[in-house]
Amino acid sequence: MNWRAVRAIYLFEMHRTWRTLMQSVLAPVVSTSLYFVVFGSAIGSRMTKVDGIGYGSFIVPGLIMMSVLTQSVSNASFGIYFPKFVGTIYEILSAPLSYFEIIAGYVGAAASKSIGLGLIILATASLLVPVHIAHPFMAAFFLLLTAFTFSLFGFLIGIWADGFEKLQMIPLLIITPLSFLGGSFYSVASLPPIWRAVTLFNPLVYLISAFRWSFYGQADVAIGVSMGATAVFLAICLLLVRWIFKTGYQLKT
Repeated sequence: MNWRAVRAIYLFEMHRTWRTLMQSVLAPVVSTSLYFVVFGSAIGSRMTKVDGIGYGSFIVPGLIMMSVLTQSVSNASFGIYFPKFVGTIYEILSAPLSYFEIIAGYVGAAASKSIGLGLIILATASLLVPVHIAHPFMAAFFLLLTAFTFSLFGFLIGIWADGFEKLQMIPLLIITPLSFLGGSFYSVASLPPIWRAVTLFNPLVYLISAFRWSFYGQADVAIGVSMGATAVFLAICLLLVRWIFKTGYQLKT
């Protein structure tokens, strides 16, 4: 394992965060704070409790998870796409690095950024609404699992994309709508039976449900099912990445 090379890629990607601080950190925190103001205060004050939890507190896990997975995809996809765009990807491919070491550097940096952002949002939320974490170790586990899984998914998007339009297409047209329809702002159990069945085809439901369970001990989907669904998605991403580096798809063109 070439830890020096992994560290070099990791630090390079992390330094990009400080160069784009407004875009990478402040913008997501401000937008999430607005969600709390609009949904937690304005709308939440007119709603009864959801499953015995105040609405402002209820949406905290969903908002954190939504920010973490969208930022994981965005950071990882741009991180690998930009070397392709400027041509420096050939320097990385010609270096004595395995595909695992390349992935570890890029995906590790993207996951670190999104986890840090999630913790900042959690701290911000705790200043606005009461927040209680019933299972802190499981919360940390689901946060890490989500960050690394969707960073790997973003890595795949960055390799697949051959233009900035494609780079933004999946996050904007697929990830964002699915996150809003995944139970971030409501309980899936409150939906009519037919829509509840349709919602269960949304993979983000399982992540948000499991993360909310780690906070309040209540979930729309069984924890084992949520972990299993996430593990399957992670395995699929790993197999696709292995195939890409084995065949050179979109890397050597």
